[in-house]
Amino acid sequence: MQSMSDYYSAIQLRSDRWSALREATETVANRSNGKPAKKHLVSIEELFDALEPIETYWAFPGKSAFNQLRRQFDHLNFDDLAFAVRRITRALTSGAYRRRSIPLEGDDGENEELEDEALLSPEARALTKPYFEVLIVDNVTEHQERWLKASMHRMRRGEDQFTYEAVVVPSLEDALIGILFNHNIQAVVVRPGLSLKSHNELPILTRYLARMGSDEDIDNLVPENYGPEMCRLIAKVRPELDAYLITDRSVESIAGLDLGLCRRVFYNQEDFLELHLNILRGVQARFKTPFFTALKDYSRQPTGVFHAMPISRGKSISRSHWIQDMGAFYGPNIFLAETSATSGGLDSLLEPHGPIKEAQELAARAFGAKQTFFATNGTSTCNKVVVQALIRPGDIVLVDRDCHKSHHYGMVLSGANVLYLDSYPLNEYSMYGAVPIREVKRQLLKLRAAGKLDRVRMLLLTNCTFDGIVYNVERVMQECLAIKPDLVFLWDEAWFAFARFGPTYRQRTAMNVANILRERLKDPRHIDAYAAQKLELEDADDETWLTTTLLAPPNARVRVYATQSTHKTLTALRQGSMIHVNDQDFKGEVEQAFHEAYMTHTSTSPNYQIIASLDVGRRQVELEGFEFVQRQVEAAMSMRRAIATHPLLKKYFKLLTAGDMIPEQHRESGITSYYDPEQGWNDIWECWARDEFVLDATRVTLLVGGTGWDGDTFKTQILMDKYGIQINKTSRNTVLFMTNIGTTRSSVAYLIEVLVQIAQDLDDLLDDASKMERLAFERRVKNLMVDFPPLPDFSRFHDSFRADQETPEGDMREAFFLSYDENNCDYLDLNDDENENELVSASFIIPYPPGFPILVPGQVVSQEILAFMRALDVSEIHGYRADLGLRVFTKEALSRQMARKT
Repeated sequence: MQSMSDYYSAIQLRSDRWSALREATETVANRSNGKPAKKHLVSIEELFDALEPIETYWAFPGKSAFNQLRRQFDHLNFDDLAFAVRRITRALTSGAYRRRSIPLEGDDGENEELEDEALLSPEARALTKPYFEVLIVDNVTEHQERWLKASMHRMRRGEDQFTYEAVVVPSLEDALIGILFNHNIQAVVVRPGLSLKSHNELPILTRYLARMGSDEDIDNLVPENYGPEMCRLIAKVRPELDAYLITDRSVESIAGLDLGLCRRVFYNQEDFLELHLNILRGVQARFKTPFFTALKDYSRQPTGVFHAMPISRGKSISRSHWIQDMGAFYGPNIFLAETSATSGGLDSLLEPHGPIKEAQELAARAFGAKQTFFATNGTSTCNKVVVQALIRPGDIVLVDRDCHKSHHYGMVLSGANVLYLDSYPLNEYSMYGAVPIREVKRQLLKLRAAGKLDRVRMLLLTNCTFDGIVYNVERVMQECLAIKPDLVFLWDEAWFAFARFGPTYRQRTAMNVANILRERLKDPRHIDAYAAQKLELEDADDETWLTTTLLAPPNARVRVYATQSTHKTLTALRQGSMIHVNDQDFKGEVEQAFHEAYMTHTSTSPNYQIIASLDVGRRQVELEGFEFVQRQVEAAMSMRRAIATHPLLKKYFKLLTAGDMIPEQHRESGITSYYDPEQGWNDIWECWARDEFVLDATRVTLLVGGTGWDGDTFKTQILMDKYGIQINKTSRNTVLFMTNIGTTRSSVAYLIEVLVQIAQDLDDLLDDASKMERLAFERRVKNLMVDFPPLPDFSRFHDSFRADQETPEGDMREAFFLSYDENNCDYLDLNDDENENELVSASFIIPYPPGFPILVPGQVVSQEILAFMRALDVSEIHGYRADLGLRVFTKEALSRQMARKT
């Protein structure tokens, strides 16, 4: 039996323990003769002991069934025990318990092979009632617990849309463990008899309590406040859940308390029907999908099409003799739902008033935004919408230099003066990290000293980065607002939409931090702390400002935007994206400009299937996002442990840890790796709460230079062509494996098998290699692992595209359009060492990898950049033509530009 230290989560532990119990009980039941071996009995006893505290938080199989299993074991009734455990394990694996009652008793003549739920068609599964569990928090006797469950069960009606079972726990701490452990829970009923402390001492479960953070000391609560505090903590930990408070206190005493997102308070009554109806209504509020439902209803209507789109209703396909295969491949529904109509129960994305409007409002609630807007042509468009809505020509924007190219083009369209921020480099892996807060503050302070702070409009950062570096969003926003109180933040969360639905990850999302700051800036304690710090910094120099953790002024404006590629990390069709807004000045200052920018970049023929998928994806994350994100992180952690501990894999590969990808000065917790082969798992909550940067565990970067293959070759020729494994991001000597909410343990196991096979093949190849072949292999490895080209920083904008020499921002738009005249441009041979003129790029130059511009229009081409480009061994460089060379401005064009500026 694996040690508990090998497990990152209790869910994985539970699954494996039930599987182990099934094997052990079947071994004992299938004994051919005599008494079972003592070691098997001891193993079963240990498994029961491990499962007992875990099962108290789940409705299936339930306490009574679990106790019955133990009695069967105690009475040596091994056949019945094996039968029941087999049934439970199959039901847990397939999810059968969610759709029907699972009998745990039978005889030898009974057919055990019940219908496997996984084999049911999607249509059949869609007809079953969705199942969930309700957590009741009350310190009751066993008899009272049975009465509570029976009372709730009697409220069921045939017309109910959902079915649920109750789980009863005695204490506030048990309830917190329960909502973090049991992903089936959708509602929590807090009754007045709950206690405070849990008696559960299983470390893997009590570890969940550490993830509450250090919000308030609940140990000092008086019993009458346990219930309200429970509701508040539910809102903090799992805000998507519905909480119901039953209290015997007066309305007046409850009214002033923070009850989080409590849906309703019941006053000292046992009205189970009313509670039952409220629970169903609360789940229905998350389950409904306004636009998806409207689109389904529309597709069922008889319609005559005298408008655009011959493909609507599938008519142009069904009447065809040549494209029937398309209809057969996609099926009829997609064509029945394909239309350009905005009436008949549908809506307009450009001016929504019906189901699209409601779907966007539900998405805003789910993601913690004040407003949410759908996009059907990707986050590239979302980024340009936000930038155009907020940035006016001449505004200064601080931009993460290695952000997505859509941001750079957005700067051109808006006419911003761009000040690029350099991320810390990871030269040995040919990738960049993220922008340290010290660098952001340094540039803001320089702008303040130059008298330009009034022109500074926005800070634009990528969170998380492609490689998984995650900012301390709260710290960045607090400290920047201390210098520029009305600064607008645009967080590119293209790869981070899932983070909202994991408690650890949520604390570093833009919308969550915006809501926290809105409350904090009104808190008297923060107001006093800010006043004290303001006095301390009154005559301080810039270095003091740089080394002090700054507090935002109480009058600061919280102005936050996040763009998300929903389709990248959640359930949505390709190009389905969202813009989330949490801006205190949106209504008064931005709304009209935002509408114009949205109209500019949004198609008048948006794809309804994409919009419907965004609606359904929102429903999914509100009801099971917590579960899916947990399983995603578990899959990544399993991958990390398997690679880090396999002796053959360590010979050719290295798994990059937080210690490898984040410099020590940015890891205040001191944690270097999430898994240690000797000590097991580190709980990541501490570093996520404290460190300037953390590593998203779901993005696994593997150093492959030890194989002699560069990242791109390893990706295409080995993983994809030979084994059918698809990845996206590579660097010169690394590949990135990204888990998502669809990743399974089976797919992780296959990847490990493939990596082991590759390592074995390399072993065999080197065993048979000649001396010269070995030397060639070692040279390739050295070239990838030792002789790496240093990554260049942003050089500077040429003086002709800068307003002055005090601060480094430049007018990229001016340079971009200057290059439209071919007479202003020339081409440079990269190997020409005799050119002594200062070279200025006339184009965006974007090598893949790393996938962001190393040169932008108007940027001086430094010797470091030229050396980097000469050393590049990638096949894809956007904006660069190998037959012509590097496109640069002529000396004459720059002189004319300088003359116009002066």
